[in-house]
Amino acid sequence: MTHPSRYSRIAFVASPSAEAQAALLQLTEAYGNVDPHDADVIVALGGDGLMLQTLHQHMRSNKPIYGMHRGTVGFLMNEYSAVDLRSRLAAARDTVIHPLLMRATDVHGTVHIYHAINEVALFRQTHQAARLRIIIDERERMSELIADGILVATPAGSTAYNLSAQGPILPINAALLALTPISAFRPRRWRGALLPNTAFVVIEVLEGDKRPVAAVADHDEARDVRRVEVISDKTISMRMLFDPGHSLEERILSEQFGY
Repeated sequence: MTHPSRYSRIAFVASPSAEAQAALLQLTEAYGNVDPHDADVIVALGGDGLMLQTLHQHMRSNKPIYGMHRGTVGFLMNEYSAVDLRSRLAAARDTVIHPLLMRATDVHGTVHIYHAINEVALFRQTHQAARLRIIIDERERMSELIADGILVATPAGSTAYNLSAQGPILPINAALLALTPISAFRPRRWRGALLPNTAFVVIEVLEGDKRPVAAVADHDEARDVRRVEVISDKTISMRMLFDPGHSLEERILSEQFGY
């Protein structure tokens, strides 16, 4: 049996939009608003962008994060209501996700290390298509991919940019990563691969001076990269809360049937 007191201390964070700020005021008056460091749970008010930002900011805190939709895209959010919030929080179900760890080495030998909750993506920086070499678990799997880029997506991120690039939707509990090309030219019919989430992915940039490439982990970017390493970081576990019947697993499943 769950108890509303399980989450008695709530920290609210909100996007700058008028809708989110009005919700912040309403909920703060009803439930108070403690510092995130002292909270039992963090409630994010906005869209998916704010949820990703909140997850990044509190990645190592092990605090559960519950989103309510007061933004544009709300795939990662629950429906908004100010009624009986503590009971909703107590009844919510945990979804545990692990971020990707990106280690990108640029043309100067500088190493850029970032985490990504949705995906790590490589993009061409100019009009020239990128030429990339793909190595999985220290074995070359593709000697040359000519494309606008490539991405590695988590199950949580498989319905984001990965889906727009025609990548597969992954169930949230699947022990998989999606490796998806972005506008592949050669091999023209290659649509990507499903990898175990233990895979060590290395992407090397060929002809980087002529065909410069940037690497992006969610919103953190490194430019003129020569080598990008990606692995699922199992040392970090993030807890997202969803109302019963509206779990991330259910949303991802529903997305595959077009609704």
